Amino acid sequence: MLAAAANRNRAGVMPLDAYEQDGVYTLRFDLPGVDPEKIDVTVEDKVLTVKAERLFEDTVGANWMLRERPTGTHSRQVRLGDSLDASKVDATYNEGVLTVTLPVREEAMPHKIEVTSHKAEALEASAS
Repeated sequence: MLAAAANRNRAGVMPLDAYEQDGVYTLRFDLPGVDPEKIDVTVEDKVLTVKAERLFEDTVGANWMLRERPTGTHSRQVRLGDSLDASKVDATYNEGVLTVTLPVREEAMPHKIEVTSHKAEALEASAS
């Protein structure tokens, strides 16, 4: 139902967890230190794209010894299956984690099919 890929960066820059529960797919992206205004979530042609920009922290006069936290614009793409309802995507950002939920379309949900039985009726012979 989902196929994730890194786009223009290492997957480690925007780690992703994904799971399905009760007909809803949940994607969780780690985006610590990103301003929510700098996060863009779009769906186009069955592809969910998350772009996030972490600004460069300019510290005038600092003598940097180590700088591992990535800055700039990073993105991840997830290909959505036909059974997901892309019109009902929801995204929330809390404590450095972007959570995107995608429900399975109602018609794609598993449902029970009732089995009916037609008993053969015995024919009565009539004497003529």
